[in-house]
Amino acid sequence: MGLLYYDDSEEPVCIDDLALAHLKVVIATKLRRNESFTLSWQHPDGSPQGRSTLWLHPAIPLRFIFDEPTPPPLQQEWITAMANSANSSGGITIPASDMLPGGATATQPV
Repeated sequence: MGLLYYDDSEEPVCIDDLALAHLKVVIATKLRRNESFTLSWQHPDGSPQGRSTLWLHPAIPLRFIFDEPTPPPLQQEWITAMANSANSSGGITIPASDMLPGGATATQPV
């Protein structure tokens, strides 16, 4: 399970390690270019029902934590799809299958 900490929140967003590794590449690329965008997800089973969205901006602290010490092989198609989503008005939406219970939700703001 990967963890994404946003701003000064004590509650991370819990995302599958492989999905978070791909997401990290896209986020780092966008923020390095000083580009802001949104990241959204539906709350996973075991969490309060609903969905959340973060506004990602270069000035807001962001930290990635991975369970696995070795980075996984990345798929260029997945990175391209995420980058295209980040460039759209809807931003990136993480599929529910990549979200893991135990992280920040609407009742635990990020």
